[in-house]
Amino acid sequence: MANQKMYKTPLESAMRKILWYVVVVAAIVASSVAFAQGAPASANGGSGLFHNLIYGFTVALSLQNLWYCFIGCLIGTLIGVLPGIGPVATIAMLLPLTFNLPTTPALIMLAGIFYGAMYGGSTTSILVNLPGEAASVVTCLDGYQMGRQGRAGPALAIAAIGSFFAGCVGTLLIALFGPPLAELAFQFGAAEYFSMMVLGLLSAVVLASGSVLKAIAMIIVGLLGGIVGTDVNSGIARYSFNISELSDGIGFVGVAMGMFGFGEIINSLERAAAAGKIEISEVKSLMPTIEDIKMSIGPILRGTAVGVGIGILPGAAAVIASFSSYTLEKKIAKDPTRFGKGAIEGVAGPESANNAAAQCSFIPMLTLGIPTSAVMALMVGAMTIQGIAPGPQVMTQRPDLFWGMIASMWIGNLMLVILNLPLVGMWVQFLKIPYRLLFPGITLFICVGAFSLNNSAFDVYVTAFFGFFGYYASRWGCEGAPLILGFVLGPLMEENLRRAMLISRGDPSVFFTRPISAGMLAVAGLLLILIVVPQIRKKRAEVIAEGAD
Repeated sequence: MANQKMYKTPLESAMRKILWYVVVVAAIVASSVAFAQGAPASANGGSGLFHNLIYGFTVALSLQNLWYCFIGCLIGTLIGVLPGIGPVATIAMLLPLTFNLPTTPALIMLAGIFYGAMYGGSTTSILVNLPGEAASVVTCLDGYQMGRQGRAGPALAIAAIGSFFAGCVGTLLIALFGPPLAELAFQFGAAEYFSMMVLGLLSAVVLASGSVLKAIAMIIVGLLGGIVGTDVNSGIARYSFNISELSDGIGFVGVAMGMFGFGEIINSLERAAAAGKIEISEVKSLMPTIEDIKMSIGPILRGTAVGVGIGILPGAAAVIASFSSYTLEKKIAKDPTRFGKGAIEGVAGPESANNAAAQCSFIPMLTLGIPTSAVMALMVGAMTIQGIAPGPQVMTQRPDLFWGMIASMWIGNLMLVILNLPLVGMWVQFLKIPYRLLFPGITLFICVGAFSLNNSAFDVYVTAFFGFFGYYASRWGCEGAPLILGFVLGPLMEENLRRAMLISRGDPSVFFTRPISAGMLAVAGLLLILIVVPQIRKKRAEVIAEGAD
């Protein structure tokens, strides 16, 4: 066990560092507020990118939104540090708390939890060789080796710098490409939306780890669960089995908390029991050398580009982006044998990639209303709970939400740098919390949250049912993310399918005669064909096996 005194930063030193950061942040915030107050704010999303961003900062810099952004980043960092919980489970558990919050602060907080977990996951990967989040698995390979060599501080600093840069680039791309995509989405009809959702679900199948058949089966289960309840058009109850509580359908929050709350708790308890004693690397200095910075610039830029490209795709984008970045850096390195032995490029590239992918995954969700991952599905569910129909109309009907979230991401990325580097010693102390004490409290929190939905014990039973289902599904090699995507998109797919058939008077060729719809279905069919090709199927299995190792 390494000397623990290195993690207990003296109070004076910690306060001095925090004070300097606070001064810098205060100066930035003050100048931004002063500039925003003197600039004409846009509330309709149609007066240019610059004015829209100014309007977004006026929203994000309000005291309430700043507070919830900080809370989200703080919780995200914490659950990123604690192995086994993850942002999906945390957001699922916190959904009941958003019922009584205003829409914009609630979604700003949930978004902060998501990208905050990307930051926090690198801390445990580097210090204890335990990825706090799935996207940080690759960071363990070289980050932990750097820690064992006494260079944990530079590894943490480079990970934070790469994450901050990639997060800012991803946020900028949301602001740049969000409005054009939303304008394009206004040209979509029911046929195009249905085809786009089919493409999204099939892409999630192809990019999911494990068996394709199992991923398809989980999507079908989710689609079937999404149509339980009373049919809006006919008024006939479907699959309710004469249970009155199911007449309004299965609650999304109960499904999410069960699959990613209870289910993850049981799995994490098993992993904690098998992990044994944790050895923490020593942190001496956070300052990287000039050589470290020079060697990290290229990987940070390349990792950001990889993350941006993969982030808009359905599936576990952050995980795939981090593995892809690591593979790229290893292939172009002059000496590939350095990787796995403490190469700083193996930290800079993947950490930049997973943060860029996490930020860019908001693009389809905010502009099209289409979730590309389980976290984005939960965000769509949160918007629906707040009475907001996800889609391109959010930009015009709720510009405060759209541009406020974008501006809050910049502020949140700055907060995360402050939370992760000076306070690394505090985060390490959380690793000492015994799992036997942590998870009973989480279980109680889930039960209280489920009961508070409708003050009904039936919701607790639903949550418990999906908790055991999620646990056994993971034991059988089935992921929960495809089920959540199917559950969220199922009602939307049914609505657009029926609307398209009504418009075309029952002619199914409408999906193939409209160019955009036909193109999306053609790409979806091509994806299925490609995954059947033996060479591609073998390569996919190799990539998944490498990630598992």
